[in-house]
Amino acid sequence: MSNVKNTNPTVIVIFGATGDLAKRKLFPAFHNLYLDNRMSDKFQIIALGRAENNDVDFRSYVIENLKEFSRNGNTSNENLLEFASNITYLKHNIDSEASYEELNSKLNSLDQSYDVRADRLFYLSIGPSFISTISDNINKFGLAADAKKDRIIIEKPFGYDKTSAIELNEMLSKTFKEEQIYRIDHYLGKETVQNILAFRFGNAMFEPLWNRNFIDFIQITVAEEVGVEDRGGFYEGVGALKDMIQNHLLQILCMTAMEAPASLSADDIRNRKADVLKSIRRIKPDEVDHYTVRGQYHDGIIKEKLVPGYRHEKGVAHDSTTETYVAMKFYLDNWRWQGVPFYLRTGKRMHEKQSSIIIQFKSVPHSQFSYGSEGMTPNRLIINIQPTMDIKLQFMTKKPGLSLSLKPAEMIFDYNSCSTMSPEAYETLLSDALAGDPTLFMRYDQVEEAWDVIDVIQEVWKNRADADFPNYRAGSWGPKAADELLARQGHAWVSNTLNTVKEQI
Repeated sequence: MSNVKNTNPTVIVIFGATGDLAKRKLFPAFHNLYLDNRMSDKFQIIALGRAENNDVDFRSYVIENLKEFSRNGNTSNENLLEFASNITYLKHNIDSEASYEELNSKLNSLDQSYDVRADRLFYLSIGPSFISTISDNINKFGLAADAKKDRIIIEKPFGYDKTSAIELNEMLSKTFKEEQIYRIDHYLGKETVQNILAFRFGNAMFEPLWNRNFIDFIQITVAEEVGVEDRGGFYEGVGALKDMIQNHLLQILCMTAMEAPASLSADDIRNRKADVLKSIRRIKPDEVDHYTVRGQYHDGIIKEKLVPGYRHEKGVAHDSTTETYVAMKFYLDNWRWQGVPFYLRTGKRMHEKQSSIIIQFKSVPHSQFSYGSEGMTPNRLIINIQPTMDIKLQFMTKKPGLSLSLKPAEMIFDYNSCSTMSPEAYETLLSDALAGDPTLFMRYDQVEEAWDVIDVIQEVWKNRADADFPNYRAGSWGPKAADELLARQGHAWVSNTLNTVKEQI
């Protein structure tokens, strides 16, 4: 969220630079920041990998990937070559002290060429099991000794439960100060997620209604059409609860439910988000079935193509009980939201790709009007995060004609109408990290509280693997029990468009 460009010489060290994340997201993000003049005039990217390689071949590899994955991939060859000239490849063994000695020598050499100690950004695009080894060696060789100049970015998953997250935080604190640690969740870099703050606290007409007095319920959906693809082996040890709920959806919930920060400083915003996580009512072991639903997809049709069930995906056990779908209901025990249910759902192989927040307002207490067979449609505010990026306000209006009958209408703010070249999530987050702005990154207490929210749930599921899997067809909206979860309170999952509503006209 920073508009400040870091002008100091900067060295970016990417552990796992030959991996998929670096290829599809990191190098394209740095490339776009370079084209947008958001990088320091003096920067160097040191790409670390296990394979034998050299600068010329690795730069060619990066350029080919930029043409495919960068939103500015069709830029001139001159620009691509200029950017790539700032990339150096080093063969690196994570367990070898000699590799860190070579890295230290390279960093010192760059400092000498800049005639000043450069800022250093270490990006750990590697599995969580390697974090401890890398952190220990960075500490041993003093690679990040300057707390004001050096930062480290760590990808999720940050631990696998609350205990491991606390241990990881304590381990990192031996090498880095908290202000140096940037725990990344790319959802927080999305334009529409960031806009929640501006929308809520920048408009007097919405903030007074943003509470239990006027809101009936809130739904947060992150649905994917894709399955686990070639990540079945990884996904088997994770599942939808840890892969999506613990980070992405809870972070969106925080942005939606937080109180107004005293300022836009990183600490003030992250304090308010931590308050939300602390206020979430913890689900007790004997309540897990009442508040949660888990599912696993079997074969089905998506876009007129037959797709296999989860248990037939590569790397997945034939009797796997790993959940690919989760729906759950939370309550926040605070003044603003007491009694308002928050419904969260996420799943793979769903009917369509959709990430959205739906705020449904309470119905009018009494109405002389009628509409269709279902009665009046409640007012709704819908924030679409992806694949469409817009904000919709749905309301009732008079239907043209002589009769006094109503029809639903909506007002839409479309991001694409403002800009067709909005920065991607990783661009926003990496720009902030380079500028030293941690606002959109998770603080240690947020991570630990988020794990605390789901710890009991995952423990119950782990010890009672008797789920009736598979229980939803690929291409559907999930198991029937997810509908029943809401129906108990007279609610239903809401479409993020007016298409289904208009069918009643």
